[in-house]
Order: sequence, then structure tokens, then C-alpha cells
Amino acid sequence: MPPRILPGFLVIAVSIAVAFAIASASCGGAREEEASPPPTASSARDAEAVPPASAVPSPEASAAASPSAPLQAARVDASAMLAQAGASCADQPGVTSFASPERPDATRPLRLLATAPSGAPMGIVARAPDGTISTLPSTPRHGPPSSVSATIAIPAAGTWRFVAYRGDAAVGCQDVEVKEERVPVDRFERSTMTWRTPRKWSRSEEDLFSAWVEGLFDAPLSAVMSFGSLHEITSDPARNPLHDHLGLGEDGPLPKGLRLDPDCADLPYFLRAYFAWKRGLPFGFSRCTRGGQGRAPTCLERNDQTTMGDLTDPPRDRVRRMEAFLRRRLKDTVHSGTGRTEGTSDASDYYPIDLRSEALRPGTIYADPYGHILVVAKRVPPDDGNAGILFAVDGQPDGTVARKRFWRGNFLFAKGDPAFGSPGFKRFRPVSMRGGQIRAMKNDAIASSADWGDFSLVQDELDVTGFFDRMDTVISPQPLDPERALLAAVDALEEQLKGRVRSIDNAEKHFATRGALIDMPKGASIFETTGDWEDFSTPARDMRVLIALDVVKAFPHEVVRLPQRFILPPGRSAADVEKSLVQKLGAQLEARSIRYARMDGSQQPLTLATVAGRAEQLEVAYDPNDCPEARWGAAPGSPEVSTCRRRANAAHRQQMERSRSWFRDRQRPPRP
Repeated sequence: MPPRILPGFLVIAVSIAVAFAIASASCGGAREEEASPPPTASSARDAEAVPPASAVPSPEASAAASPSAPLQAARVDASAMLAQAGASCADQPGVTSFASPERPDATRPLRLLATAPSGAPMGIVARAPDGTISTLPSTPRHGPPSSVSATIAIPAAGTWRFVAYRGDAAVGCQDVEVKEERVPVDRFERSTMTWRTPRKWSRSEEDLFSAWVEGLFDAPLSAVMSFGSLHEITSDPARNPLHDHLGLGEDGPLPKGLRLDPDCADLPYFLRAYFAWKRGLPFGFSRCTRGGQGRAPTCLERNDQTTMGDLTDPPRDRVRRMEAFLRRRLKDTVHSGTGRTEGTSDASDYYPIDLRSEALRPGTIYADPYGHILVVAKRVPPDDGNAGILFAVDGQPDGTVARKRFWRGNFLFAKGDPAFGSPGFKRFRPVSMRGGQIRAMKNDAIASSADWGDFSLVQDELDVTGFFDRMDTVISPQPLDPERALLAAVDALEEQLKGRVRSIDNAEKHFATRGALIDMPKGASIFETTGDWEDFSTPARDMRVLIALDVVKAFPHEVVRLPQRFILPPGRSAADVEKSLVQKLGAQLEARSIRYARMDGSQQPLTLATVAGRAEQLEVAYDPNDCPEARWGAAPGSPEVSTCRRRANAAHRQQMERSRSWFRDRQRPPRP
């Protein structure tokens, strides 16, 4: 099959160079073991992305997944910053200062967070109760919004002053009173509410929410960030500025602490509800249809944190009450269809946004047309010739939360079927409590609001090519070096294939221990089911491997299709560069190889060029009942296939042939 030029190639070619191998495109889809990201030019930034000294080191966090901070705020005269803040000690417009816990005391850490519009890195200076002045070890982050966080492990009792600065200017200030002893908090109360809402959503609260999400999922660029549950992350005080914010022991070890185990559709709601609970903000969620038969999902009624639903006797323990609200009331109501409602609807929980860097802030969701939801976690601007990166996180049915990078394989986008609704990037609709009822801001009000203003139907107006091309320019606005981008794409392909080796090895371990035939689901359910098929088949991974092969094969022509996106050497045309890249690509594919275990235990090497030549065979190679040799496309009668001792039955092979067009066209079927 001739190589195809895929839409939005540059986003794909550079971003997949560091992408994790893919989970399926639905919350209930095949988990298919994820691969580690390959080394690329982009990951060279990790060498400089050493986290600054932390006031509260976290020995529990692994080095690979520890928070990172590739930014450095300019050193300043701390006394001068405090003097600039003056007696009024107020935040400048657009700046928000925050301290946690809710009732600070000298027996536990004090955590600080400040946000500001995107710009140069920020830092924090402090004046202790005894008058000592210092610049705090802090972690600046890109955003948007730009933010800085710091922790004082053992704060002295008394009044502290903290000043956030940018460059040589003080931009934020707050005074924090630290008590000598811990203020007792009643963990038990009789209430039908999950929590009360003394605050309301504003630009400041939205900025804090985005900065909190970014810090929660931060890690070095090349790290494989995967956790068994969301509560593993929120219980880490080095990651979570809201750790034990309420003083209820809510983030302590289980079973006393809060158990958080969302799947992909639940994850954005769990994050939003957790933040709203801690901050005393209103929270709304809707009961919606799933769509189908040519109709997009629609939302029917909106609920909020004041109702416990079928819990006739809500737990008196406030932590258990919150847990019951999340894991029973909320989890039983929301689903992936909630994210795919029509962009024009005012009754939805999410609203569509414009595709610009300021709008793609942490906490934004991405709803793909097939039923998977991701949450934007971090944006890394391009630098020193490296492409920009957009990170997201998603949940799985077993509670696993993992980080992904933007590329076409993770962020599926499609048009044509009205049942898809409006896929793409969206944000939570602002809600408020009026007269004891939840009220949601409508699209027109969001568009005209000074605090939000990012409502847009532009994604509904773009075709697939336009969407990925638009995202390319948002993530990496500057031209890229074509050879570095080519090598990054080949790196990605190589790592994708290594991830597939591990997945097939896992299936072989299953047969070595149990040996049972694995039933194949019918139709499109091969992509989203449960049990052994979910664990050991590879339809979603293989779809993305095929896409990656297309991307790499098409790379040289992209210089001709989009010459403005590349840095062309002086005196050379795009056609000249294309010819040289074709030669370089061929050499790279022949020079690189993978190895897989045949059924007799011997290692079979395959060059990437060989794998690329087997794309047609890989369209029907995802059945775990087949031997590894067949799953890697070994030719009948060849020495390579001679060790094969197990094949999928005739019914399975016939079903794969009937479904071949999905893989040949690189197009997932609509969800049943």
C-alpha cells in the first residue's frame, strides 16, 4: 500500500517521537501495555530540567516520575521585593496568591501557590515572623497560567508575608497567620450536603485549578508517568498543594484517606470535584444520553454537590461522604458521552474552546469521537529547535492514571457521523449556586465574559486535516529542522514496535500458564471490552502502529506539502530536501531493528524496513490466539514461521478479514 500523507503531520511526526504507546480510544478499551517514550531531540531538555531543591522532599516519589521544573526565576533582592509590596500587600490584577492548609499551623508544612498570566517565570520571597527575609526554593511552571509553588516544611508560628515576583517586580502578596498548635476540625457532621460553597468560580479560581492540575501531573519530559490510582497522586504532598488542606486527614493512607479510582470519563469530574470540595466551590454534573443512531449525546438534568442521590443516610464522616459522592453518585452518572455533546448546547457540562495556546490550559479536556476522554496536564513551549509538547492524562477502568503526549494516535478526531457529536478540546462550564440550585453559564455569556471568553465553535468547522494542521501551529509555531524531525519520527516508530513486542510477550505468558482460548468479541467491540481479550489483544495498538508507519513513510513529502513548517538549508528547495530525506529514511529503517521471541524461545530480528513492508499483514495480526510469528507477519512457508505452533481458529481469522477495512483505512468504526 502506498504511503499516505496524514493530516496534521507535524504534530504527529514530532509529538509521537516521545509519545507513550497507546491505550484504546474508549474508557473500557483494551489496556494493551504502554511503552516507554523513546529518546529524542526533545527529551534532551531533561538534562537541564533538574528540579530545584524542594523544601519538602518526597522520598515516596520515584525519580522517574518526580515533579520537574525546567524553569528558573530570575534572582532578586528579597528585601526590595518586600518593600515593593508595601503595606497594602495585595495581588496585582490577574495574579492570585494561595496558601494551604486552610488553617495553617506550625505542626505541618505550609504550601504556597501563586498564578499570573503567562510570561516569565515567577519566584517567591518570604518574611518570617521573626523578620528573617529569604528567597524560597520554588518551582515555576509554564501554564497557562504561569505559576510558582513553594513549601515551608516547618513554618514558625506568627504572621508570614509572601511576595510573588516576576523579573524585578513584585506582582503578588499575601499575609498568612500560622497558629502555634493545630486547630481541631470536626471530621463528623450530620448533613445531606457533600460540601458547602462559600466561594464562587472566578478567573482566579480557574487559574488556581489549572495550576493545581499542572503540578499534580508534572514529571520530567522523558518519564513514563503511570500510577495505579488517582489517590496515589493526591496523597503525595510533594505533588499536591491541596494535600490535607481541610485538616481531615483526607489525603492520608487508605482506608482513612480518600479513595479515588476514576476511569477516563470520571477523571476530569473527579479532579474538578476534588478541587471544588477543598476550595468550597460549587460543582455541577449532568445525566446525559450516550448518543447513537445518528444522534449526538444530550444532557437531561444537572446535579450538584448538595445531593447524595440514593444515599438516604449520608455518612457523618466528611471524607467518607465525599468518597460516596464520587464513587457512587458521580461515577454512576457521568460517562464518555457527556464529553461529546453538541458544541452549540447550553445544557452540557463542557463547552468547546478556541484552538490557541492560552485556551489549552491544564484541566481542559479532550473528547474523542469514539468515547475516550483525556485531561490536558501540561504545555511545554518549543525551545532551541525542539518542538512544543502538549501533555494529557487519562484514566482506565482499573483506576490507572497515565500521562500521554499529543499526537493523532492519542487524540483521535473524526467527522461525518452525527452520533460523534462535537469532539475536541473543551472546558468545564462555570457553575454557581443561586437560591440553593445549581446554575450554569451559557455559551453566549462565556464568550462575552472577561474571566473566560474562550467559547468557540472553530473545531466544529474544521475537517480532520484542518484540525491537526491547526494544532501543529498552536503547539510548535516556529519552523522545525527537517532531519531532526525525521529522526524523531523514526525513534517513535521504533519505540511503538518495542511496545508491541512487550504486548505480544504478555499474551504468550498467558498461554504458557493457562493456555485457554481467548474469545474474540463481535464487530467494533474488539476495541473495547473486558477480560483476557482486553488484556492481551492489540487492535488499538496495531491501528496506531499502522498510523505511525504511514507517518514515517510520508515524512519526506511533508517538506513539500508544508515547506513553511521547516527550516530549509540555504540554496536548497523543498524538493531537494525531500530527496535527501527519502535516502536518509531508507537508511534509518534498514539500520534499526527490533527482536521478538518466537514460540521456541529464539529471538527473531526484524528491521524497521521489514516491518514497514508488512503493513498489510499487520492489519489482521491483533488476535492473541495467533502465534507471535503470525502476529509479526511472517510469510507462510518461511523459516521464520517454522516455529509457529498455534493459530487463531478459522472463525477468528474470517472475522479479522471482515474487519480488515478499518485497519486498511486507518479509521476506527463508530462505537456500538
